[in-house]
Amino acid sequence: MRVMIFGAGYSGQAIAADFLKAGADVAGTTRSEEKSQNLKDKAIRPFLFGGTELGDGLRTELAQTTHLIQSIAPAIAPGEGGDPLLNVINGDVRAVFPKLQWVAYLSTVGVYGDHQGDWVDEETPCRPVSARSRERVAAENAWQAAANRAEVPLAILRLSGIYGPGRNGFISLAQGTARRLVKPGQVFNRIRVEDIGRATLFLCERHASGIFNVTDDLPAPPQDVVTEAAHLMGIQPPPEQAFETAELTPMARSFYGENKRVSNMKIRNLGFNFQFPTFEVSLEQLWQSGRWKA
Repeated sequence: MRVMIFGAGYSGQAIAADFLKAGADVAGTTRSEEKSQNLKDKAIRPFLFGGTELGDGLRTELAQTTHLIQSIAPAIAPGEGGDPLLNVINGDVRAVFPKLQWVAYLSTVGVYGDHQGDWVDEETPCRPVSARSRERVAAENAWQAAANRAEVPLAILRLSGIYGPGRNGFISLAQGTARRLVKPGQVFNRIRVEDIGRATLFLCERHASGIFNVTDDLPAPPQDVVTEAAHLMGIQPPPEQAFETAELTPMARSFYGENKRVSNMKIRNLGFNFQFPTFEVSLEQLWQSGRWKA
């Protein structure tokens, strides 16, 4: 198995770790030479990709790639929309990946939009609210069309809020930047980054195609997560603050405009078990293991 991960960042590196354990040869792209060494240190063969062209070395690698994971978000700036990889290859997957056997596209549960706290699953129609979520829907559709033309199975993984070692509520509490924003009725799903890696390998090993929600079991108010993290640290949580009066960036505020509970039963019914099914289980493990600092 020769794997290429476009966008070997936080989630991409977690995916790489699981594929490496399974014996795969793993390469990944990054935007800078400085980050290339970090990939090398994790046994990921690095290639530069800035989003506008494929270098000769990268093209040679892609000609041998059997399994592709695309985790780079679409651009949302005017005139720059669309999936960056599909843009560069003009949507012709087979021309660049002649040996390709399977593709994963990492998307977001943001494509569902706002459902006023109701449950959604993979059959729920997409009603994206933000520009970034609308671009994600367009990218999903473009990948489905490209995969159909290439006659290659495509799994779309819709991810919820990603956290894990080095990216979690303990860090913001330790830095004094954590807030307990309260918007009545608001809930979010989350996903531990290691479960993204495990789910991607699980779907790959089955050559699964279709859309899969990769998310935890317990949608919960965001302030509850901060409270739990503070409890584990043995400190007082920050005071509650009303969402309406809080100073937030437009992007941060937009997240609160999408309220839903996301079901993960489709991938569970295939036999996948989440290692971190709830934020309580995950935070406990992060704190007790000391891995919250990364």
